[in-house]
Amino acid sequence: MTAQPAATDDLLSMEAVDAFYGHIQALRSVTINVRRGEIVTLIGSNGAGKTTTLKTISGLVRARSGRVMFDGTDISRVDAYRLVPRGLGHAPEGRRIFSRLSVFENLQMGGFTRKRSEVNEDLARVFQLFPRLAERRAQRGGSLSGGEQQMLAIGRALMSRPKLLLLDEPSLGLSPILVQQIFSIIQEINRQGTTILLVEQNALQALNVAQRGYVLQTGRIILAESAADLAANPQVRQAYLGEI
Repeated sequence: MTAQPAATDDLLSMEAVDAFYGHIQALRSVTINVRRGEIVTLIGSNGAGKTTTLKTISGLVRARSGRVMFDGTDISRVDAYRLVPRGLGHAPEGRRIFSRLSVFENLQMGGFTRKRSEVNEDLARVFQLFPRLAERRAQRGGSLSGGEQQMLAIGRALMSRPKLLLLDEPSLGLSPILVQQIFSIIQEINRQGTTILLVEQNALQALNVAQRGYVLQTGRIILAESAADLAANPQVRQAYLGEI
């Protein structure tokens, strides 16, 4: 797949990106784009390179070649901590909350780039989206249930008021009821104006909420279509939606 020029409404574009872990190539000429206001999903099997794609966008893995454009600027060589105030939020796989800090303190950590006067507004937004976190605000993060920890990880990422939110496996390990709840909240976050790039093993749920999607296989993009077309694609249905 050849890199295409970024459209004027693209908030994010990866253009022919290669990424490595040591001598092992994890991404091979990956080209994707996310337009402002969209939910775009990236699906694929374990080890396909989905998490590496998000890490490359957020500066945790360096692109060996190609480039990553965000909000009109090449961020391929920008350190991760400098991307947060530029509007890039990342809720990583495994949640990675601060287990010994309270819910409130975890959220404060997420808002470290914000002005103090703005943090209260951001807290109010997070507590409106996740009332359970308001109830648990004084509780240590490590004592929360899996679903509550996932809410906290997303809420912490939202505290920086990102233009683009990267979500890595938000439904992993959750009960079906909580999965539905998390995906409803993801849609609400998007309705409130946050663009989302979603990595998700639950391909059916992901395609139900996204406008467009990409299929990643062994580090390469093999399909790029609307979410509806991907959900109807026999190859996708057999490989990722559990149909024979």
